[in-house]
Amino acid sequence: MNEVDSLPRTFFDRPVLEVAPELIGATLLVDGVGGEIVEVEAYDETDPASHSFRGPTLRNAAMFGPAGHAYVYKIYGIHFCLNFVCQPGSAVLIRALRPLAGVEVMHGRRGGVVDKQLCSGPGKLAAALGVDLGLDRLALDEAPFAILPRQGTPEVATGLRIGLTKGVETPWRFVAKGSGYLSKPLKSPSP
Repeated sequence: MNEVDSLPRTFFDRPVLEVAPELIGATLLVDGVGGEIVEVEAYDETDPASHSFRGPTLRNAAMFGPAGHAYVYKIYGIHFCLNFVCQPGSAVLIRALRPLAGVEVMHGRRGGVVDKQLCSGPGKLAAALGVDLGLDRLALDEAPFAILPRQGTPEVATGLRIGLTKGVETPWRFVAKGSGYLSKPLKSPSP
C-alpha cells in the first residue's frame, strides 16, 4: 500500500450520517492488515438500537469521548466489533472489508475461509484484523490504526441494518454497491 496520511480526527467530528457513507471506499489498516471498507452502519444517541441511547456507561464510554477514536466492544461473549466514534453518542460500526493488505495474516487468524469470507461481518472483520478491547478508545489517526482516504467516489447504496430488535426500520446501513464482500445482501426499507 502506498504511504498516505490517515484521515484526521476532524473528519469524524461531524454527524454520523455524513461520516458513514463517506467511509465506503476508504482503506482501514490495523498494524498494516486490512482493506477497503465496503459496509458500515450508523448509530447515534437518538437511535433505540444504539449503545448510547440510554446515556454513558462504562461499556459505551468511548462513544461519548472524542471523535476519531475507536469504540470496541464484545458481543455474545465471543466476538469483538470495531466502531469509529463521530460526534458525542454516535459511531460507525465497520461491518465488512474487501481484503487488500496482510491477507495471509488474516487467513492465519481466521482459518481456512475464502477471501470473501475473511472480513464479511463485524466479528469476522475484528478477528481477521486482530481487533480486541485493547484498541478501545485509541485514536484512529495513530498506530496501530490507519484510515486512508477513498480514491474516487464509489457508488453507495443504503438499506436496513442487520440483526437488530429495535430501530429495525432505520435505513442507516451503507454499502459499496455491487460489492461481493458484504456480510449479507442489502435489504431495502419497506415502502
